[in-house]
Amino acid sequence: MKTSFRFLLALTLFIAQSGHAAAVGDPVPDCQLVNFADGKPISLKQPGKVVYVDFWASWCGPCAESMPFMDKMNGELKSKGLELIALNVDEEREDADEFLAKRPVRFTIAGNPDGNCPSAFGVMAMPSSYLIDKKGVIRHVHLGFRKGEAADIRKKVETLLAE
Repeated sequence: MKTSFRFLLALTLFIAQSGHAAAVGDPVPDCQLVNFADGKPISLKQPGKVVYVDFWASWCGPCAESMPFMDKMNGELKSKGLELIALNVDEEREDADEFLAKRPVRFTIAGNPDGNCPSAFGVMAMPSSYLIDKKGVIRHVHLGFRKGEAADIRKKVETLLAE
């Protein structure tokens, strides 16, 4: 597995030039995503659903820790309106596939063929998670992941599902 130096450099330059990252209160950026499972397009704008978007990479240690948490949360809350999408940012799809072979999950794994989604969100850490309400507005942004944060993240998801 290799660190995506070019991705990190491009991301740093974009953020330095634009000065804007997707923030609480912003509408969710419109990104072209493709489902790893079937190659079909995915929209982050899903009216009536709470969308949890997680940017991750195969070389990210905290990403490996967050996968079981997200899988459990998805299994328990999907029927209540949660849509969990993990957006991979690896340069090589094989790196993501190898990672997932060791950590299988039941939620949607996506790619971003044109590579603009991390920049549109202003991703600054791995993983970075964005919680989007039923109207398509970013309500929470969480950078990184530690197991001790899982209960707070889940509570925020449940609060939005109840709205």
